[in-house]
Amino acid sequence: MTARPISETIASLMPRAKAELAELVAFQSVADPAQFPRSECEAAANWVADALRAEGFQDVALLGTPDGTQSVYGLLPGPVGAPTVLLYAHYDVQPPLDESAWLSPPFELTERDGRWFGRGAADCKGGFIMHLLALRALKADGGVPVSVKVIAEGSEEQGTGGLERYAEAHPELLTADTIVIGDTGNFRVGLPTVTATLRGMTMLRVTLDTLEGNLHSGQFGGAAPDALAAMIQLLASLRAEDGTTTVDGLTADAEWEGLQYPEGDFRKDAKVLDGVELIGTGTVADRIWARPAVTVIGIDCPPVVGATPSLQASARAQISLRVPPGQDAAAATELLTAHLRAHAPWGARVSVEQVGQGQPFRADTSSPAYTSMARAMEAAYPGEKMQTSGMGGSIPLCNTLAALYPEAEILLIGLSEPEAQIHAVNESVSPEELERLSLAEALFLRNYAESKQS
Repeated sequence: MTARPISETIASLMPRAKAELAELVAFQSVADPAQFPRSECEAAANWVADALRAEGFQDVALLGTPDGTQSVYGLLPGPVGAPTVLLYAHYDVQPPLDESAWLSPPFELTERDGRWFGRGAADCKGGFIMHLLALRALKADGGVPVSVKVIAEGSEEQGTGGLERYAEAHPELLTADTIVIGDTGNFRVGLPTVTATLRGMTMLRVTLDTLEGNLHSGQFGGAAPDALAAMIQLLASLRAEDGTTTVDGLTADAEWEGLQYPEGDFRKDAKVLDGVELIGTGTVADRIWARPAVTVIGIDCPPVVGATPSLQASARAQISLRVPPGQDAAAATELLTAHLRAHAPWGARVSVEQVGQGQPFRADTSSPAYTSMARAMEAAYPGEKMQTSGMGGSIPLCNTLAALYPEAEILLIGLSEPEAQIHAVNESVSPEELERLSLAEALFLRNYAESKQS
């Protein structure tokens, strides 16, 4: 059976896909009630559930997970004896950051320069639409040849582990022969890619206290210990002069074997300013896929506007540590915590709170599912062969699923190529990538079903 009929079907479905993605992007589904109303996430979850019901899914349910969010589940039974494939995406999104820096409203899908802009367009509401497109095309072209389970997570971006804990408590729910995680992306537009590794992560909040209250910097500065200055010194201890992550006891010299990331391409993708150096040592692939990386993602301190000449009695920061495959995230958390306590200057009182953690992941790229995906991607991207790459980001659920279902094959694909600018302002998705990856997923499901029959 050729790919042409199903490719034409997917092309005809793209206007509907754009309209649905616009509806889904409109929900301000940041899974943090301190920033956005919880009702926005609940409305997005209901939209996903309704979409599954409309496609004939059974047992559709909004699962209340231990972190207070909802994941959406549904089952589409396939032919008797067919394998089961679990399709994953998440409907929660990162906050929009500086809305004034967006060229169009972040929660309004806007077409510009051949791309669709909006928060979550690629990460990962577009991933859910990709799954719908693939299934609709198969239904229109002879039927879905496998049983399909869909799980749409509601707190992936927060790293609070709600779905992981729920899956551990209900291990029968997500059992599958193969799992397709639709939350990564091609190495670049037009180059079909599966992600072979993910870095894990740990998230800590550290608080330093030095004084009973703020003091006048003229009267006491120079002798009284300033908590904000102490925090700056402590955070600086997490990196060497060249920017390499330096957490006491944490190995940071692994090398990446496989697809490389040319430095010039990386500078362009990361939009590094002219004259500014990259940080760390080794190849770019070493640094972003094979080694730990610490990032200070937030500091509580007085803003410049309205600042007073005061010594700060207390300071707080949130720190993210990406943990590469081969290292244990829990052990890395312990090392980072010990480092923070050991390097706090001037005897400052240290309090450390863990707010998130997920293990790194390495896929078995020799599995039969990868063979089926390679064939599918080569058909969806004529003239290109499937590549395997790493990804510096984290999807904590992957390791939970691998532990719960050790016989299941796990593949990672998605829409988050470099131009998508996920987690940044002006996030976007390429409609061509959405179309081609939907085709690849549909062909994969067909190839995989045939491989199980042979």
